[in-house]
Parts: sequence; C-alpha cells; structure tokens
Amino acid sequence: MSGGDDVLLEVRNLSKAFPGQVALSGVDLNVRAGEVHAIVGENGSGKSTLIKVLAGYHQPDAGSVVELASSASGPTAIGFVHQDLALVEGMSALDNLAFGRKFATKWGGIDTAKELERATSLMERLGRQIDLTVPLAELQPVERALVAMARALDGLGERAVLVLDEPTAALPAPEVGRLFRAIEEVKSEGGGVLYVSHRLDEVFEVADRVTVLRDGRRVATVEAGELDHEGLIELMLGHSLEAGFDQDVREPRGGVALGVRGLSGGTVKDFSADVLAGEIVGVAGLAGSGREDLARALVGALPGTTGTVNVDGSVLRRRNPRAAIDAGLALVPRDRARYGAILEHSVAENVTLPQLKPLLRRMRIHRRRELADVQGWIQRVDIRPADPEMVLGAMSGGNQQKAVLARWLRARPRVLLLDEPTQGVDVGAKAAIHKLLREAASEGLALLVCSAETEDLVDLCDRVLVMRAGRVEVELKREELTNSRIVKESLGIARRIGQTARPGSGIAA
Repeated sequence: MSGGDDVLLEVRNLSKAFPGQVALSGVDLNVRAGEVHAIVGENGSGKSTLIKVLAGYHQPDAGSVVELASSASGPTAIGFVHQDLALVEGMSALDNLAFGRKFATKWGGIDTAKELERATSLMERLGRQIDLTVPLAELQPVERALVAMARALDGLGERAVLVLDEPTAALPAPEVGRLFRAIEEVKSEGGGVLYVSHRLDEVFEVADRVTVLRDGRRVATVEAGELDHEGLIELMLGHSLEAGFDQDVREPRGGVALGVRGLSGGTVKDFSADVLAGEIVGVAGLAGSGREDLARALVGALPGTTGTVNVDGSVLRRRNPRAAIDAGLALVPRDRARYGAILEHSVAENVTLPQLKPLLRRMRIHRRRELADVQGWIQRVDIRPADPEMVLGAMSGGNQQKAVLARWLRARPRVLLLDEPTQGVDVGAKAAIHKLLREAASEGLALLVCSAETEDLVDLCDRVLVMRAGRVEVELKREELTNSRIVKESLGIARRIGQTARPGSGIAA
C-alpha cells in the first residue's frame, strides 16, 4: 500500500464503464485513520458507482486498485450503511444486528442473552443505548440509522473503515447531531469514515477532507478548512450556482386553487389554509408537527382523515388518491422508491403512466407517439442521460426526481403537492428542481411544499406555514423568511408580536 499518514483505504485509478456511459474514470482517493473523508458531487457524478464498487456490487475496470491496510491484528475491515439502511422494520434491532452472520446459539436455540450483550456493546460503541427488543418501526429515525451503523461495524474491529451513503437523508435536523456524535466515536477509536452526502452544511461540520467528483472524475481533494460553500459548489458544478440558474419573476397570482378546512388525520390535528393559483406555499415543522403527514392526508392516502378539501371551488367528495388526481390534485411523495416511481420501468413508462389515453391507438400504446412526448419532457426537466428507454432505477436520485416531476407536470393538475421534493438530491439538481417549480407556478399552478429543509423553503416559497402539534401556528411572509426564523418558529421559541390569525392568512381563526 503506497499511501502514508496511516492510510486505511486507498483507491487508485478507479474506473468503471457501462454500455454507453463512463461512470468513473481514473479516480484516486484514500481514507486515513481518525478522519472523515467526504465525497461530494452532483447526482450522476459517480458517487453511487464508487460506493457500489467498494461494496463489491460492481466490478471495476482493469487497472483499478482498491487496497485495505494490514496490521498486526489483521487487514482493515470495511462496513457500509446505504441510504435505504436495508433494515427490516417489523423486526427488532436485536434481530437486525444479527442479519448477515450466524446467531449465537445455546442448546440448539438462539442464545438471546449473548446476542443482547453483543448488541448492547455495539450500541455503547456508538454512544447510544436504545430498546433493542422492540420492532424498528417503533424507533426514531436516528435510532434506526444507528442500528444500521452498529450492524456495519459488527465484527470489524476498531481500525475499520465505515462507508456512510447519505446517512442523514431521512433525518430531521435536530437528530443529525446525534449521528455525528456516533461518527466521532468511530474516529476516536482510530477508524476512518467515508462520508457521501449532498448536504454541504453537514460536510463542513463533520468532514476533515473533501473529494469532489464531476462527470466521473476526481476534480479536487481539499482539506475541509480550506473551502467555503461557494468554492465547493463551483468545484461540483464547474461554475457558480448563480451562473447556471436565474430565479424567475412570476406573474401576479390568481384565485384560490386549493382550499382546506379542518383537516385531521395522523399527526395532523386541525389544518386550514388556502393556496392561490400561481403561488408556492411552504409547510415547515419538526417531526410530529403534522408536516410529515399533511400531503398524504390531503390526497386521501391517510386512512381516517376528516375535514374539507376543495380544488378550484369543488369539494372532494371521495377521499382517495384516484379521486384527488381526477379533481386536479397531484402528489410528489416523500418516498420516491416506494410510492413515487416504478424503478424497474423505463423513464418513458414512468412519465406517461398517469395519463395514457392520449397515447392510445386501437387500444394499444403508440410507441413512437409516446417516445416523442416523453422526449419533450426530458428536455424540459433536463433528465440526463436523455434516454426515454433507460431504466429509471439506473439513474441518479436527482434524475429520478425530475422524472417524477415530469410525470405530474405532464398531467396538468391544478394543484401540486410536494413532500420533501429535494430529499436525496445534490445542490445542482436542487437548483434545477426549484427552477422547474417556479416555472410551473408562473404558468398558474398552485404548489404546496412540505419540507424539513428550511433552505428549500426560504429559496422557493412565497410564504411558509409553520406547524406545531398538528396545527398551523404561524404564517411567515416572503420578507420574513430566513432559516433561523423558520427553525425558531418550529421550536416555538421565537417572539410573536402581532402574529394572530387574520383573514386570508392561511391560518385558521
């Protein structure tokens, strides 16, 4: 192994080509003991392919070298925590920690006491104790992430390399710090962490070094302290963010497109608001505030929902997603892989699925007509590569999300609900998605954006409704929108002077 400075993992000349696409080309990087090395880049830059090569999912091209250090105790081990965590939520943390290895046995059965001792030790290593016997579905998101980390470290020893792929993508902001403390525990033991993330604030908080990938190539490896946000974005994109995306000025808004009164379901207790045609309204709030259940409740995907929802003045009589779509109310859901797309199908099949009738000819889909239609949408939303027949699951998260947006924009709804629309996408794709949504609003579409990402809300929205305990507590106008203000209002610690309910404010009187 050629690297110095106590290198645990070294990658040299790593390349990987697929038919018609070079995913990685000559990438060099290493991970040292006691450091967090962050990997950043746009969606499609090669981050996911790099992780899959290290995990053995893809075989690298000839000439690629991946080496793990050796010591007196044996070779350095490597463990992975993937973005979807790959946990079985109906089973306990104890069972999940044992998957991938044999259970300890006693008298022909599982030695539960020994398994519990081992699991407790693993969680102590990460500085957190949880109830290991309850189903994972009952744990907090950060606790599930820590279980995945503990499972990755199980049996690796102290000087291990831990690869974390978007570990905070599904975590509310207050829980991110707990995960970072667990990462510090790994560092303090002499381990190394390869940290892949699109959240640049987190990169600056947790990383010691940063490697930037662009179009499958390493463009820089820099000490984190030598970078700022603007410099990092320019390395990722090859230009400044402002040079690539100009904010559009929208036309004056129209009448009420979405009217909601007394909506209740799940963590939503009493939501009332109006959204005007051509307006982008954000919804903020901590976990449990109602924000995370609101979009599903509005389209009738949450059982037991009550209240009144109307689109363009027509009340939704039937409360189910099909009726909502027919009325002009569409949803881009938070969990893209499970509810937003069919990853095994092509881009064309995903984009056209809700509205096939215009493509039918003699009761069959006219393929040339379909491909021509989809090609137009690919150009409009900038899906890369621009191949309508490519399997959606083979694309980056940002391009998958653009395809989901194209699907619903093509259906021409009156109101578009978006639940965490930029979750798991990089800064470039995020800016592109924001531009698409502004353009849609300028054409008269009403948008309601539910997001834990306060920066998204500040950048995108005309006003923001802050939820606490299932209700809208505060409305913030455009001139009042800042990250800190939204966070303070979400926590309930901001001073409220004159912020009572008022007609047309979107807050129930």
